[in-house]
Amino acid sequence: MKIILRLLGYGWRHRSYVLAAYLAMILATAAGLAMPWIIGTAIDEALETGVRSALFYLGALILVTGAARGLFAYWQSYLAEAISQKTAFEIRSDLFQKLASLSFGFHDRQNTGDLMSKVTADVEAVQRLLNTAFIRGVSMVATFLIIAIIMITTNWRLGVVTTLFAVPVLWRAMHMSRRLRSTWGAVQRETGNMTTVLQESIAGIKVVKAFGASDHVERQFANRSGAVRDLTYSATKQFVFHGSLMTFIFTCATGAVLWLGGHEIVNERLTAGELATFILYVGMMTMPVRMIGWMVNMFSRAHAAGKRIFDVLDSHSDVVDRPNAQRMGDVLGTVRFSNVSMSYQNTNTPAVDNVNFQVESGQMVALLGASGSGKSTLAHLIPRFYDVTDGSITIDGIDIRDVTLHSLRNKIGIVMQDIFVFGASIKDNISYGVKNASAEDIADAARVAQLHDFIEQTPMGYETWVGERGVRLSGGQRQRLSIARTILLDPPLLILDDSTSSVDTITEYQIQQSLNTIIEGRTTFVIAHRLSTVRQADLILVLEKGQVVEQGSHQDLIKSSGFYRKIHDLQLQPQEEQLAGP
Repeated sequence: MKIILRLLGYGWRHRSYVLAAYLAMILATAAGLAMPWIIGTAIDEALETGVRSALFYLGALILVTGAARGLFAYWQSYLAEAISQKTAFEIRSDLFQKLASLSFGFHDRQNTGDLMSKVTADVEAVQRLLNTAFIRGVSMVATFLIIAIIMITTNWRLGVVTTLFAVPVLWRAMHMSRRLRSTWGAVQRETGNMTTVLQESIAGIKVVKAFGASDHVERQFANRSGAVRDLTYSATKQFVFHGSLMTFIFTCATGAVLWLGGHEIVNERLTAGELATFILYVGMMTMPVRMIGWMVNMFSRAHAAGKRIFDVLDSHSDVVDRPNAQRMGDVLGTVRFSNVSMSYQNTNTPAVDNVNFQVESGQMVALLGASGSGKSTLAHLIPRFYDVTDGSITIDGIDIRDVTLHSLRNKIGIVMQDIFVFGASIKDNISYGVKNASAEDIADAARVAQLHDFIEQTPMGYETWVGERGVRLSGGQRQRLSIARTILLDPPLLILDDSTSSVDTITEYQIQQSLNTIIEGRTTFVIAHRLSTVRQADLILVLEKGQVVEQGSHQDLIKSSGFYRKIHDLQLQPQEEQLAGP
């Protein structure tokens, strides 16, 4: 019940709505319970006195009671829906805020589709619980108990017989609850897996078509979708069987009431009107008991969904602000790595191993090495996308863990190799993360990134919609847009992760000239494989298996016969010869 109580706690935040819904529920239940009594009284009046005026007034009372019941039921349903919608909004907001605050390490271990399923399908399961069980479920339980009390006080023999029929139904519901809980948990997990396949297939549709893999992804999706279908079918089959069993049991209860009620009338311990009232109450009791199976199904599904939701909400980020973290002030840009090591979770091999170096303010550092050598990991430690396992990183002598993440990252501009462009206008993409950026500032940033001329040629200029993930832009245009986004931030520290890898030689030269302008006066880390970038670096760090095996300037390292000289001869020198021409 811990998970269910936590979910209900979200609903209780709107206690004014909850209390009003319960008041409407009490009045609607009271009006509904009064109906059989009025009908039974009308039957006895007709049989005993035959007075039409009394029947007329009782008939009018039935109409008034029915209208009141309908009005209160409307408000009960309206308020229950309001509670469920408000609660779903808060849970989704909490999930999104949590996901946004968790570190790269958390997201490295998750499937995007599964996270999307938690924010959508799982929240909807909780919403249904709050909409029905939280209000209507209490109404059903109260109705069952009150009817049982009325029956027993009216005629204890009929009352006991009727309520005894509910015992096997309740036992069956509890047994079914345990089975459904695991089944619905599997349904939610498979829904997440199905969503992951769907999301990856749509996002990578060009690769799917290019490699003729449509049949493969269709089979993959069909397998996941089939698993959801089969598990849902299994849960529904259990639920439907329970409903049919309850119908049979209460049909038997109605027959028992008629048989025993006839004996009670013959023995003058019951009137015909009271027997009619009993039969109507048996019919009313059927709904709460049938609802038990429905509620068990809903509770089981909400329990499974709630567990998945709280797995996210209870997650702890690997990277958090320290209790006394201060806001980072103005930055000059001196960066020092002192015995820095870093390992990813569930791995024994360090991604960065005992790295030591210092970069003075305004210097440019080139990170060089083979794929998987730790270049990107080392760069990502500076804005604390990951935290160091050992050692420390300081900026102007201040440990970056002693300042707030927000203020630290505001001082660092990053152009990543894997460019992400939002489905928005060019203007909105360039100004992303910069509040109140003027049109002139945005245009200036685009000019520096060699993107302004292209934008001016588009029909809507800076308001041009780039499509989902920037699908309407070329790779080089997306990269220049990302550079413009970083330029607009105007940070004292820059990290350029192979930022000219997707552009042609001419555009690379143009971007490099622009970058030379913005790099000036800023401490810059560049992950690059091109000689034009490496040669102008003040410090080159050569990494191998997470360790800095060589460091120095281009002139110093080219004189040695080490790892840098081998990279230069194999990769960089051919670039130089190609640029020099015949």
